[in-house]
Amino acid sequence: MRVMKLLLLSALIATSIGAGAANTKPAKARHHTPPVPLLWKVSDADNAIYLLGSFHLLKPGDYPLSKEVDAAFSDAEALMFEVSPEEMGSPELGMTMAKSGLRTDGRTLKDDLSPGTAKKLDAWLAANQGQLQKIGMAPQVMQMFEPWFAALTISVLEMTKQGLDPKLGLDAHFLTAGKKDGKHGSGLETGAQQVALFDTMSLDEQRQFMDEALKSAEEGPKEIEKLHTAWRAGDTHTLWTGMAADMRKQYPRLYKVINVERNDAWMPKLERRLKDPGTDETLVVVGALHLLGSDGVVEKLRAKGYKVERICSACRKK
Repeated sequence: MRVMKLLLLSALIATSIGAGAANTKPAKARHHTPPVPLLWKVSDADNAIYLLGSFHLLKPGDYPLSKEVDAAFSDAEALMFEVSPEEMGSPELGMTMAKSGLRTDGRTLKDDLSPGTAKKLDAWLAANQGQLQKIGMAPQVMQMFEPWFAALTISVLEMTKQGLDPKLGLDAHFLTAGKKDGKHGSGLETGAQQVALFDTMSLDEQRQFMDEALKSAEEGPKEIEKLHTAWRAGDTHTLWTGMAADMRKQYPRLYKVINVERNDAWMPKLERRLKDPGTDETLVVVGALHLLGSDGVVEKLRAKGYKVERICSACRKK
């Protein structure tokens, strides 16, 4: 579950796999209040950036968003995402990931798995043929891919079965809103860089990822629902202790690559927005993990002397 949780709040490109598999029937909203925002404003002398923590797959009931988030979007002249709007909305993104995950060594997926894991995979494939067909993948085709891609596919399809939809993710929402309002959007990294996060996983990490994906499928929606509830509540403590801190302990190399190194690479680009002349504001929408804890860009910017404040009226009432 640790890697699966990480995907929801860190790696946007992962959602490109399940874009066609989400339930297209209108869902009845269960929530009656907007999510509490994971929103910070970072300022220097003349301008600011808003940092908004995203959940990369959401439900219809997660909208509308809070007034603070809408106000930040209205105030911003430009948007920034993990990857550019052009890549985010491109069908080539998923194709690039699939091409990277395609085996070229003459082996099959089962060759990399233990007999027990291979048996569980066969059971999952047999039970989910319909979901796979929605994304144009027959069960036998899965054998052509490396474990990380197969595990990613299983994870994202399981999330869509729980009502989470990539097309409703916070990134996708502001991609559409930005285009409608004519606000310039840019990316902090490329899709190819995100693909490399998975394609460079060690075989042991890939096997762990597969075991976790299949275990999560067996256990059902409880853990993902817990994480979604914490995101809706703006609960930074639960999100950190329930995901990031555990990930840092159990998968230190992967945590460093997926979170720490990317945050460090983003910092000069974020600071450039603050140092640019003029008073233009920017709304930055990235996976919530990148904003949390001492490794997050919020604390990294605070440490550089910028004024940092969380924008959350509901938080102040607690």
